[in-house]
Amino acid sequence: MHSPPSDSSDGSRDLLVEIIDTLETCGLEDDSYQLHDYVDPDALEQLIDSADENIAVQFTVEGIPLDVSPDGVDAIVEDESQSVGE
Repeated sequence: MHSPPSDSSDGSRDLLVEIIDTLETCGLEDDSYQLHDYVDPDALEQLIDSADENIAVQFTVEGIPLDVSPDGVDAIVEDESQSVGE
């Protein structure tokens, strides 16, 4: 079987899809924002993949706070103790 090269951008696309899905779950249409105006998805993926320890990156898109970690993407819900995950 053929394995994808280690520099494949599939991980970045997966992270991008997960971010977009999380934002859509929160009611934000994918045509109402440009994600690259808020974060560099390739740099974010590289940071998450290269971390030696647990890492979480938080940023906000159109008023929706997100938490991105090796475990996935979550919308931070400030009124509750739980976040909205995938």
